[in-house]
Amino acid sequence: MNKPPLINVSTVQTTITKYSNICNRGKTHTPRKYVRWRKVSIFLGQKAVCIQLALGSFGMSLLPALTIHPALGAERITFSYGLLEQSIPIKSLDTYAETGKVDEDLATYTNSVNKKQLTQLRKVLITPISLNATEISQFLYTPIGERLLTNLGKVIQTESRLSGFYAIRAALILAAATEPKGFTLLDVLEKFPASSISINLAQSLEIADKLQDLVNQTQEAVALINQQSQQQANSVSARKVTPLINLRQPGSFTWQKQTIMLNDVSRSRSFPADIYLPMTQTPCPVIVISHGLGSDRNSFAYLAEHLASYGFVVAVPEHPGSNSQQLQALLSGRTDRVTNPREFVDRPLDVKYLLDELTRLSQSNPAFRGHLNLDQVGVVGQSYGGYTALALAGAKINFAELKKDCPTPKDTLNISLFFQCLAVRLPQVQYNLSDPRVKAIIAINPVDSQIFGQDSLSQIKIPVMIVSGSNYTVAPALPEQIKPFTWLTTPNKYLVLINDGTHFSTIVESSNAVVPVPTQVIGSSPELARSYVEALSVPFFKTYAAQQPSYISYLSADYTNTISQKSLPLSLITSLNPQQLHQAFK
Repeated sequence: MNKPPLINVSTVQTTITKYSNICNRGKTHTPRKYVRWRKVSIFLGQKAVCIQLALGSFGMSLLPALTIHPALGAERITFSYGLLEQSIPIKSLDTYAETGKVDEDLATYTNSVNKKQLTQLRKVLITPISLNATEISQFLYTPIGERLLTNLGKVIQTESRLSGFYAIRAALILAAATEPKGFTLLDVLEKFPASSISINLAQSLEIADKLQDLVNQTQEAVALINQQSQQQANSVSARKVTPLINLRQPGSFTWQKQTIMLNDVSRSRSFPADIYLPMTQTPCPVIVISHGLGSDRNSFAYLAEHLASYGFVVAVPEHPGSNSQQLQALLSGRTDRVTNPREFVDRPLDVKYLLDELTRLSQSNPAFRGHLNLDQVGVVGQSYGGYTALALAGAKINFAELKKDCPTPKDTLNISLFFQCLAVRLPQVQYNLSDPRVKAIIAINPVDSQIFGQDSLSQIKIPVMIVSGSNYTVAPALPEQIKPFTWLTTPNKYLVLINDGTHFSTIVESSNAVVPVPTQVIGSSPELARSYVEALSVPFFKTYAAQQPSYISYLSADYTNTISQKSLPLSLITSLNPQQLHQAFK
């Protein structure tokens, strides 16, 4: 049997070697100037599988399983790099998914993939996705869905090397239509309208290059934050400061919950709000909690209860154009958009109207009279709610930034930019979204880099706490939380980093959730992440909303060090500038 010809791969060997760390955690392959074409193809194929494993953590929450391993074919998968090609039959994947056995064809591609990655691959292949054809198609025909398909289509192509945009969409919809109890990724592969799928490895490696840069820079930034936090904690501990109590435990106040309906006639907008009232004899500071896109007022009920037990009145509005009902309307075909761009304006206005209504109730309703101090208001927001909190704090929508950066680059790894760019469709006027009653805010995993940018965030004057999870999901930590923190100029600012936390770690999934968030997307120990938010929100609002400076000792690296646990290490810093980040990246 003749040996295959030798191919010079010196032009790609450097690129290939760079990605071994993504999958092998530091294990690199020795570059060779000449290798046989089959070995080159196999090696690239192995890297393609690993690259897709790494890219999976960037998936949108709406379609979590669909973005993890998009690189597998229908009847055959063909990995292509220029003129080099190698394919694998789908029956090999079927066999592995059903029995866990790796046949000869698949073994060629899995020799350098560890057991954990293989187990993850099998799980992804057979995990059911509980969306029907209408729900899938409704999302995929939105601007955000089409941008995601465009990006996938550059890598996942038809056998004639054309974009897989339409084929991917057709396969997803067909799979959902024929599997009413939940379709799997294998079902999608079988519905792909071609005998094989071509995986463009050049495009995959280009995306992986950007991913590796983002991963490396994020890891360096996280290491810098952890180092600074630990140094500060060691310095304080050396002075033998009196140990602080654990604010993760509930406070001493009992409370009652009421639901009120608000009707802002000027905007033709009605929405409910849950009010948690502590049983006190004196007026209490008011904290508003703004939920994220596709969530509702139950997502942070745990935090509302915790703050109420410490003597805060907590008001939790439900934003009607971006809540779980809006997502349900999209997936059921009753609307054609994830959210209306107008929500970037209406959400902060919801909070302002809620504060106006609470002012009225405190004067006219016996249940509220004498219980609310509306001169001491704080806001907590997560994701889209984080944007809402920052807008109320004084950050203005930066249309100049949006016009410059939108539409986003097709190969961006920051999914939140697709969402932020929706705001470019707003009438470009100066909106008055800030509220002087708001004295301090906490923004958890906010989306803010493009819609605000440095110019707008630097205008905030009140205390700000940004909470970030280091794992890359919808709003990556480095571009959406760490860099924006360096742009803040307010003297009282805090960056809290939950190592290995995700975009969803601090949320309690509502019983009204339309699309359940998979466990692997939520991440490990979400209960611990939520307890961190409880423990830090109390002293932050006691200090800056209730004006009780005795609590400021809790806003320190020393305190976060005492409550931090190994499963989700916690860090806190109060300063970081762009120059320090730049030095960390060298």
